[in-house]
Parts: sequence; C-alpha cells; structure tokens
Amino acid sequence: MSASRKLKIAYSPCPNDTFVFDAWAHGRVPGAPALDVTFADIDITNGMAERGEFDVLKVSYAVLPWVLDEYALLPCGGALGRGCGPLVLTREAGTDLTGRTVAVPSERSTAYLLFRLWAAAEVPGGVGEVVVLPFDEIMPAVRDGKVDAGLVIHEARFTYQDYGLTCLADMGEHWEHTTGLPIPLGAIIAKRSLGEETLRQLADAARTSVRMAWDDPAASRPYVLEHAQEMDPLVTNQHIGLYVNEFTADLGEAGYAAVRGLLTRAAAEGLVPPLGPDALAFP
Repeated sequence: MSASRKLKIAYSPCPNDTFVFDAWAHGRVPGAPALDVTFADIDITNGMAERGEFDVLKVSYAVLPWVLDEYALLPCGGALGRGCGPLVLTREAGTDLTGRTVAVPSERSTAYLLFRLWAAAEVPGGVGEVVVLPFDEIMPAVRDGKVDAGLVIHEARFTYQDYGLTCLADMGEHWEHTTGLPIPLGAIIAKRSLGEETLRQLADAARTSVRMAWDDPAASRPYVLEHAQEMDPLVTNQHIGLYVNEFTADLGEAGYAAVRGLLTRAAAEGLVPPLGPDALAFP
C-alpha cells in the first residue's frame, strides 16, 4: 500500500466506535496508516462490505459469510461481550409474538440472527412480518403501535423505559444461557488485497488505539460526544463500558469460538451460507 494513500474506513458514530478509533483517526497511533473516515450505521456498512466498498469497515458478524472472500476479519477492534445483547421490546409484558409484526434494524445483522435463533426456540408458531427500520425509529414505532415488537441494539437497552416499553426477552441472555459463549456483535474487516503486512499493521493499530483510549479516556471525550447524537453523557459512558472490553483488544479463543458458534448455528437454520474451514483465519 502506498504510504501516502489514506485508507478508506467506515464505522458508526456510536460511542464505542468513536472511543476505539479516536487515537488512530486523529493520527496519535505511531506508525499507523492514515485514515479517511466515513460515518455510517451498521446496516449501511454491511451493504458497503457486500459491494466491496472501503478498505476497512465495521460490520455485523452476521454479514461475514457473504464477504470473507474479499475481506479478512481483524482479531481486534470489534464488539463482543456478555450482558450486552439485543432486546425484544413490546408495549405489554408477556406478549405472544406468534404471527406478530416485529421491527428489526437489519436482516443482515447479528441482532437479527440472535433473534431468529431465539424465536425458533421460543416462538414455535413463528413470528409474523419482519420489517426493517433504522434503529432509532424502532422504539417510537413500538410505542405508537405501528409494530407489535421491536428488536433494539446499542444504547436502547438503557433508554427503552423512557418510551414506556417492556423487555420481552434478552437475546444475549438466551445466547449465553444456551452456549456459554460471549455475544458476537460487530466485527472489523479489511480487504485481503491490502496484503498480509498491511493487515497486520491494521490489527496492531486498532489494538493500540483501544489501549490508548483506555489509558486516557479524556482524550477521546470530544470525539465521542461530537458524534453521540444527543446521547446523555451517562448513557455514553455505559455504552462504552458495555461494548469496549477485553474482546475489543483481542478476540482470543473464546471470541473466535463465539463467532464460529453463531455462524454455524445460523447456517444450520438456513439463515446464512456455511463458512469455509479457514474463513476466519487471520494472516
């Protein structure tokens, strides 16, 4: 890769991503490739990956089976964890979702895969229509009766009660209970055509950027708040604390097991194509 060319990267404006990438995006990671940053919600970046746009992208783990021929999964920088899964929200506790309309943020999202795996076990009659809405429109749609339930992600787990909604089920809780594994949410991928040396540089830069953010959280604060979309500062801190953890610094054995477990189960349900044996291998 030319030293003068900035790498085109797209990630979300959510606090966990801006916290993770702050040092790198602002040139404070020694020796790291320069970045040309675009902000886009995860449903948009999933589509970018499928079209082969951008050098580096934050995407849903759920989209990996469609893009790993062209992109490599970086072993760091993403979002996995415990107690941080998507929630199914309804207006009334105990709502039976059989035949009901459910709003989801994307049909190529990890949240959607977790929801379908949960529904297969817990809604034997099957849910009804699934509609895709931007994640910030889902809670108002449930509140206003436009849909019967909503699958929410991100900071919605901290704010849904403000909309008068109730949590019907926690997808992450179901996943952890049935597998014992952490919840795989968002992945960092980079084009294989960049070459093995550059891919290793990118992984090192992402890992260093995370650790710099942990070492000096105040340094990332302006960048995080600038893009936090009027989020309450307390919620911002909760968001970062939940989604930026040891798996962000390194997937490790448990992280890779979680990713393989999710995509293997989803393939068995016919939700995604099966992964090749070396699809998740990193140079």
